[in-house]
Amino acid sequence: MTREAPPVTHSSWVWEIFHRDKKKQDFVALSSAKVEYVAATGASCQAIWLKRILEDMGELQTSVTEIFCDNKSAIAMAKNPVQQNRTKHIDIKYHFLRDVQAKGHIEMRYFPTEEQLADIFTKALPRDRFQFQRRMLGVTDKCIKEKY
Repeated sequence: MTREAPPVTHSSWVWEIFHRDKKKQDFVALSSAKVEYVAATGASCQAIWLKRILEDMGELQTSVTEIFCDNKSAIAMAKNPVQQNRTKHIDIKYHFLRDVQAKGHIEMRYFPTEEQLADIFTKALPRDRFQFQRRMLGVTDKCIKEKY
């Protein structure tokens, strides 16, 4: 790690790969926005935890932590502190996301579905999509690399 403390990127799919206490959702999702909102809450908790670990090691983060989400409705719910009909059924513990966003600890940002890299870990992809995501992760095919 450099002394300049490069930005730390958290991706919930990376966390899920290594996290041993995975469990099923404790609610029935009525919308994809709710699922994404709850997932973003978990990601923000982990991002804050990682930020504190880095601070304990002397690496201060000077910029806001960005949480990328491909659901604009979930982002709108996180940014709006007013209780609305579409959020009244969400358990209050998940509104932690609103609090940390309002305090400036995290910032929800839209990230198009087509650019999400989690698909490579969760489903079979067409060859071109697989190669694109593999390239974005910085992974290369050894056989192809040796030819050039």
